Amino acid sequence: MSLYDDAVLVLKGYEDQTDLRQAYLDHLSEHPDGLWKACHAGHITASALVIDPEGGRVLLTLHKKLQMWLQMGGHCEPGDATLAAAALREATEESGVSGLSLLPGGPVRLDRHPIPPPCHCHFDVQYAVVAPPDAAHAVSDESLDVRWFGYDEVAGVADESVVQLLAATRARLAT
Repeated sequence: MSLYDDAVLVLKGYEDQTDLRQAYLDHLSEHPDGLWKACHAGHITASALVIDPEGGRVLLTLHKKLQMWLQMGGHCEPGDATLAAAALREATEESGVSGLSLLPGGPVRLDRHPIPPPCHCHFDVQYAVVAPPDAAHAVSDESLDVRWFGYDEVAGVADESVVQLLAATRARLAT
């Protein structure tokens, strides 16, 4: 199965945010290259919120270009077999944490946001990953810093999309 086929299946199976989900599916239908950075109409990205549920913390990265505290994530690459694998790869690369595991249940949220030209937007498929106990993190080339924040601190440092991702992740953990 191709990454494109996986993305369509994942999005069709995602039951929340129905209008936004349909916009993602429409984008892929209209743009067979809609998974790749070269698609200037916008492209699918994969991200993951790194969580420590036992400690009530999330690991955020201070993004070098955007200078914002965000979850880990980025562009799909040809070697990614699935969106989940892309999100896990990005989370591992950007956090420096080995042994991350995907939170079951597929994507936690979708978030479409504008980005600077030449592209127009990211259609982000957001997952959550659980860090192993006492996970050691490292700053990647794409980050200025990587830091743990308590759940109650996130709203004070991150934008609304990260706050919503954390809320959705906590709801998933409670089920």
